Amino acid sequence: MLLIPALAGVCFLALPLIAIPIKTPWAVLVDELGSPRARTALVLSLETATAATIVSTVLGVPLAWLLARTNFPGRRMLRVFVALPLVLPPVAGGLSLLLAYGRRGVVGHVLWQLTGLGLPFTTPGVVVAETFVAMPFLVISVEGALRSISPRYEAIAATLGAGRWFTFRSVTLPMVAPGIFAGALLCWARALGEFGATITFAGSFPGTTQTMPLEIYLAFQDDPSAAVALSFVLLVVSAGVLSALRKRWWI
Repeated sequence: MLLIPALAGVCFLALPLIAIPIKTPWAVLVDELGSPRARTALVLSLETATAATIVSTVLGVPLAWLLARTNFPGRRMLRVFVALPLVLPPVAGGLSLLLAYGRRGVVGHVLWQLTGLGLPFTTPGVVVAETFVAMPFLVISVEGALRSISPRYEAIAATLGAGRWFTFRSVTLPMVAPGIFAGALLCWARALGEFGATITFAGSFPGTTQTMPLEIYLAFQDDPSAAVALSFVLLVVSAGVLSALRKRWWI
């Protein structure tokens, strides 16, 4: 009885993904991907997604450790704040970034007055937007890895005289390295495909803030074949990320 709805669900999810390579203009694929706008958008996407992943790792791994290994008042509320970007509409996320880090934002106006630096509509603003929506993937992945490891190993290291930093660096970190790798890949893929928060907070300026998803959106209005070709690239990248995580996702 469950076979028919299960097959319907598979078809519902798979058909749109299969439609992209079917409709990809293979004859002009290389030309479309070789256009200056496409190359610029692709390079910018790779650079900003990588930068966002680095920032997410530096900030997210300690945050995951805090959630998994310590007890303090408000920990559940902190976990809610960590997970909110996963379910918050991307446009609302971009607006929240503007209200926080814009030139008239809660923090942004102080940064603007003190340094004259503004994040919105700049390449660093793209990194901020991508980090905001992608870091929860890394935090949740690393927190899950930490919770799967018994604290006894850290306790044994402490009884042998190891300090907290040495224990974290030499015992905990190597054991959760696969979780960090998986979370970083998911974070990078999410950052690469970010659209709503980026266009709201950073805009769409060629060579500065116009990433691949934004280029796809603009190309679809003028040249649908170019949009399909660029979408095929992102589909291949996303499939590659899942293939790299096959041991954690597939049985």
